[in-house]
This record gives sequence, structure tokens and C-alpha cells, in this order.
Amino acid sequence: MNKILSKIVLIFTLLVGFHANAQEIPSPMSPPRLVNDFAGLLNETEWNRLESKLRAYNDSTSTQIYIIVVNDLLGYDIADYAFRVGEKWGVGQKGKNNGVVIIIKPKVGNERGQAFVAVGYGMEEIIPDAITKRIVDQEMIPSFKQNSYYQGLDAATDVIIDLAQGKYTADQYQNSESPIAGIIFIIIFFLIIILSMRKHNRTNSSSLGKSVPFWIAMSMLGGSGRSSGFGNFSSGSGSFGGFSGGGGGSFGGGGAGGSW
Repeated sequence: MNKILSKIVLIFTLLVGFHANAQEIPSPMSPPRLVNDFAGLLNETEWNRLESKLRAYNDSTSTQIYIIVVNDLLGYDIADYAFRVGEKWGVGQKGKNNGVVIIIKPKVGNERGQAFVAVGYGMEEIIPDAITKRIVDQEMIPSFKQNSYYQGLDAATDVIIDLAQGKYTADQYQNSESPIAGIIFIIIFFLIIILSMRKHNRTNSSSLGKSVPFWIAMSMLGGSGRSSGFGNFSSGSGSFGGFSGGGGGSFGGGGAGGSW
């Protein structure tokens, strides 16, 4: 009888503890935003740049990419934490389930840093688990090891957006060293052309402008798109408007993560 009672007490304790943990999953920051940095990991400029890019993508496609930075996973496995946040916050649109949740737990003391990318049901074919694993391992963790969190998140979200827009397929990304490599090659190629033209036209200071219009040269150098589109947003956390938060999307276990 005592053994049965002990088991009942143990089960009840576990259920109460589980319920208490579940209640601790944070709510979205207010006002609603796509970059929710509860750990103060990003500075204001970095936050603005990521928020503006993800907000513009959300506005044009309805696909929501949430970045969530926390110092504590509340005892959850990071994958479980990501799925719970995605469900609680309703990331993505109801019916489309086109949401992506990027969870970052920075390295604190002797604890390893962890990252996880969870995708909604509607994104699993576009960004399968093997691809999310590559995004974490190739785009995020190398930068995170250098404490360059913005660079890692910027690169990862660029790849996710490019995949979702069909700029290249998951197989093409999987089989490439990096989608950024081609962009770097193009930039270097055009820099060589511009420098060569300047060398041959030193006597005419305006020859470069006549040969290559300024707006074309700038578009060549800005090919990666990472610094474009931010001019419409002023700095400061109160500069964004018109975003109401998650749209009721669901998550079913798609995604992958890693640690450093």
C-alpha cells in the first residue's frame, strides 16, 4: 500500500512540475516583434537590422521567421522548447503553418551554447531536417564561436529566406559549400573590373562614372542584400509598427540544432 501511495505521489509531483515548467515558457515581447532577445545579446543596430529584414519578409509573404534568444531553457530540451514556443506564440499563419523559430541559448559560464531551428508543417518540405542541420552547423555556429551572433543569425535567415523564395533548392544548398561563396566571387570579379578601368583612366577622374553608372556599381557591390532595405526603418525599438504577432501556425517536430 505504501509503495502504491509513493508512486501516486511521485506521479502527481512530476505532473505538477511539468505543468509549472510549461507555464514558464515566455510570452512574446511587447509590442510584438520577430526578434525577441530576452538575453540582451544583440545591440540596438543589430536588432533593428534583423527585425527590418524579417518584418519586410513577413509583410511580403506572410511567412514568419522568429528569432528568440534566452539564457535559460527552463529544463526543457532545446528542440522541445522551440516547438512549445512556436505553438504557444502561433508562429506562422493558421492553415499555412509557414513559421520558423530560431532559438538561441548563448554560452554562459561552463554551459555550452545551443541553437535550434524549428520549422512549421508547411515549411518541412522546403527546409527539411538535413538542411536545418546544415544551416545551424555552417551558417550559425562558426560565427557564434567567435561571439558574432548577429553575423550568424543574419547568414542563417538569408539562407532560410532564399530557400523559401526558391532562389535555390534544398539539394543545391546541401551540395554547395555556401550560397555566399558565389556572391563573394561576383563582388570580387566586378571589383577587379572597376579597379582595372580606373588604372587605365587615371587621367580622367570621371571616366569610371561614365563607363559604369554609379547605381550599377552600387548594385554590384550590394549583391548580397544584407545591407539593403533598412533605410525605411529608423533606429530604436519603438520604430516598427503594424505587426500583430503570430498568426496561429502549428509545429510538428521538423528541425535540427547543434551546440558549441
